[in-house]
Amino acid sequence: MATLTISSKNYSSWSLRGFLLCRLAGLDIAEARVSADDPSIRAELLLQSSSFLVPRLDHDGLRIWDTLAIAEYLHELMPAAGLLPKDRAARAHCRSISGEMHSGFANLRSALPMNIKASHPGFKVWTGAQADIEHILAIWRDCLKKYGGPYLFGPAPTMADAMYAPVCSRFTTYDVKLDAPTRAYCKTMLALPAMQEWSAAALDEPEEMEELDVEF
Repeated sequence: MATLTISSKNYSSWSLRGFLLCRLAGLDIAEARVSADDPSIRAELLLQSSSFLVPRLDHDGLRIWDTLAIAEYLHELMPAAGLLPKDRAARAHCRSISGEMHSGFANLRSALPMNIKASHPGFKVWTGAQADIEHILAIWRDCLKKYGGPYLFGPAPTMADAMYAPVCSRFTTYDVKLDAPTRAYCKTMLALPAMQEWSAAALDEPEEMEELDVEF
């Protein structure tokens, strides 16, 4: 059995992405947890630096870290799972928006940190984060229109959906206003069984980080 090393289910968007990728690929995994008290993990959760500790997939004698590396590995291992679309142009598009999520949107990450337990109705989004939000929504609208939904690249979830899933959680936590297509997409993503499983576990987590639980 493979092992996926993760940190907090409530706060770690990167751990969520790794978990979803494994679930979408159909890879049976055991979970290993790194405490949020670990300095590297705490720095990642507080958006001070990236962490090379999570998510990390150990499988068949290999150790793979970084979500995109995990995604590509799982696609090679289980191509029938459809983590990347069959069409070459769609695959390139999927990789492009996944990479953009992986390396961009810093203002959104810092202004709207992932916190599944929290709820901030009427949250005030400032200019920098709003630009990131509008760009993400434009990506979603374009994909949903081009590939027909309900997921970004058609009837089944792909690597891109795993990459953007934590954004759906953030938009719910911070009451981000959405139009009908993007609201429907978020609802679809949050209803995924793997997403429901993760969120339920996040709500049961005992540990809290005061820095991320302040009243905004």
